[in-house]
Amino acid sequence: MPRFFDVLLGDYRSQKGGYNAAHKWGLPGVSCPDCKATWAGSGLDYPAVDLSGHSVAKKLSKAYLEEDFEEFERLREQVRALLPPGHPLLPGTTFGPLVGKARGPFSALIHQSPGTLLIQPDALELLQREGLRGLRGCRTEMRFSPKGIPEMLNLHIEPSGLLHSDCIPRGTPPPCPKCGRHGFRLPDEPILDAASLPDDLDLFRLRNFATLLIVTERFKAAVERHGLDGLTLRELPVR
Repeated sequence: MPRFFDVLLGDYRSQKGGYNAAHKWGLPGVSCPDCKATWAGSGLDYPAVDLSGHSVAKKLSKAYLEEDFEEFERLREQVRALLPPGHPLLPGTTFGPLVGKARGPFSALIHQSPGTLLIQPDALELLQREGLRGLRGCRTEMRFSPKGIPEMLNLHIEPSGLLHSDCIPRGTPPPCPKCGRHGFRLPDEPILDAASLPDDLDLFRLRNFATLLIVTERFKAAVERHGLDGLTLRELPVR
């Protein structure tokens, strides 16, 4: 059985540098007419999706709550054509480059915000040369300091795989068929659903908990072999 690891949030002992930034565009939050939840922040992040010049770019350039669910659906469908079929688009999904400030020097990888992973260009090239799959670096629009340091890239991480139902708290309702909300906290001991895991990606985010980033044993071995700092990994059971 292949081994899988989640990427824990970093701290001063595992990573250097930091940033204060947000993605350029994002779907609004919603008040769902079915489940009655008011929410956003799904954790889905598609930095490779460029809305420049798109008809909805201006409206999605600031965070807000869309009271009209039909308008949310219209906005979502406008963006859907820019993504592969089947990719989830939930309230609060973000797109495009990070905009803000970053200060180094940086470790090779930074997992400062849940679901967002930054990497130095040289480190990305090393991992790609190893044949690792699913690694796509995106330029940011952050202002980096001090001058002359390498700018970090934001990894575009595909959604794939699921948490196993055994680790989801009992009594948790199924996802809302209208807005997609599946309201549960990350279990203390996550378990991966073996049947859902991809065999063509070495880095991915879970479809039913998008801030949980998963890497394969191949990814872990390559990071350790090249001495790339910044990550703290935890092995997860698979069932």
